[in-house]
Amino acid sequence: MDKWLWAARFFKTRSLAAAACAGGKVDVNDGAAKPARLVRVGDLLRLTQGGDKRIVKVQALADTRGPAPVARALYEDLTPPAPPRTRRAPPPWRPPGAGRPTKRERRELERLRGF
Repeated sequence: MDKWLWAARFFKTRSLAAAACAGGKVDVNDGAAKPARLVRVGDLLRLTQGGDKRIVKVQALADTRGPAPVARALYEDLTPPAPPRTRRAPPPWRPPGAGRPTKRERRELERLRGF
């Protein structure tokens, strides 16, 4: 498992891949994955990397790490697209692009906030 994750370029080193497997960050077919588990074509992997969750299906096997195009051919990414980000509106008391507040405006803001 750890060797395939490393060869498919999900992790930079095999030790990071093994730590992710041992730490419960990788599931295979809805079961926990150990670093020494054998990977088979058709397995469904659920990975958690830095807060992002990915779902991949194993398409081919590899023991060695190769170039990125070869690594992308090892799996099919089934991760649903992320929802679009919403933009936060700027504070209503200051128009966008007005620059830094003046000393007078800063003091008024501090009074409003209760400082």
